[in-house]
Amino acid sequence: MRFTTIFFDLDDTLYPSSTGLWPAIKDRMNMYMCQRLGIPEENVPQMREQYFKMYGTTLRGLQERHKVDMQDFLAFVHDLPLKDYLTPNPIVRDIIASLPTRNLIFTNADVNHAQRVLAMLKLDDLFETIVDVNAVSPYCKPMLESFAIAMELANEPDPRKCVVIDDLPRTTRAALSVGMASLLYGCEDPCEDASGAFTDWNHLPILLGDR
Repeated sequence: MRFTTIFFDLDDTLYPSSTGLWPAIKDRMNMYMCQRLGIPEENVPQMREQYFKMYGTTLRGLQERHKVDMQDFLAFVHDLPLKDYLTPNPIVRDIIASLPTRNLIFTNADVNHAQRVLAMLKLDDLFETIVDVNAVSPYCKPMLESFAIAMELANEPDPRKCVVIDDLPRTTRAALSVGMASLLYGCEDPCEDASGAFTDWNHLPILLGDR
């Protein structure tokens, strides 16, 4: 295999979007913006999506426009009973465990949320480290600077040896632009935004050229 390092996204990638966890997190974001910032409820969804598109994450927009404390926001929006949403998938575990690469989490969430999710999915022993939103601050995916920081933290200076696996085309597209390979999870059809796409984890080693 020509790749040494794989950066795995967390939410809606290591588990399917059908779990409902991400919509629940977005509901918590809405609550935060209403309850903590006093933004009218009817304005919140549009404002949240606007910040997401402009700044990479809702959080970055709230920091820029409302001077929100990052740790307070993250603790609030991730305060959810993960057992109500997540179930371990032995296939995902077996596939990732079989890879000869160094595997890292690369997420716009924080370490605490990532650790909780990985523990619930029984994947917490498979990743070398977690590159979270704090580690790449003041940047975040899909900002190009965040990929440079992630590679530095992974001690891999050559982007051609790296793969990013993510469920968002804007992230896989950004990875391509910095010279990495990228795989779009949750999509079957090839597209210009990624080197490849998959929904079946059994296909991952094939896409990586490992089988």
